[in-house]
Amino acid sequence: MLIVGLTGGIATGKSTVSNQLKETYKIDVVDADLIAKEVVLPGQAAYKQIVAKFGSEIPDLLLEDQNLNREALGKHVFGNHEHLRILNAIVHPAVKRAIFWRLFKAYLTFSRLVILDVPLLFESGLHLICGKVITVTCNKDTQLERLLSRNPTLTSEDAQKRIGSQMTNEERCYRADIVIDNNQSLKELERKIASVVKEVMPSWFFSIVDWFPPFGLLSALLTMTSRYAIDRFKVGRPKRE
Repeated sequence: MLIVGLTGGIATGKSTVSNQLKETYKIDVVDADLIAKEVVLPGQAAYKQIVAKFGSEIPDLLLEDQNLNREALGKHVFGNHEHLRILNAIVHPAVKRAIFWRLFKAYLTFSRLVILDVPLLFESGLHLICGKVITVTCNKDTQLERLLSRNPTLTSEDAQKRIGSQMTNEERCYRADIVIDNNQSLKELERKIASVVKEVMPSWFFSIVDWFPPFGLLSALLTMTSRYAIDRFKVGRPKRE
């Protein structure tokens, strides 16, 4: 089973690509955003930790149905690196556990290809288990325009803080194997997605061999080793802003 990482900055079009891969090409997608929502539902351990940490600092943290007010939480942590770090330290371990469980279930059902859709793919270290990594990107003006369009309650300053709290598009592109430039029309994006699917879809021979545990384990170790080496020795890394 080939795991392909899919990442991209907020409002670059990653979710559109992910949905196309799932709906049009019937590829299994493990969606970290969806999992992140599930692990902070009322009663979950991460939910209780978030309420305990931020409840006194964010008066409107909880909605009437006791779900988290994600918009209020986002406004509080984006731009405050320490609080964002604390929130990530609560949510990310729970998300990772759920991700690995879903990947294991995909392996048991003989999936040839699984898309691991994670906004913070590199930051979380999950790129190390991916045979290929795809980054969706666009220019900064387009990114800001799209974010404000889909979140009209955000001010321009709030939107810029959310974008600035993430890894730059330049670094994501540098670290990826495949870059999808999403500055053009939806039709052009669909054409690029079709090309990428042809490029990453593994052969049946590779898939069959990989389903045997000894070969699958060796393949996983080689993937992690090569990813680590690329991270360590690849030259030309863009400067961080």
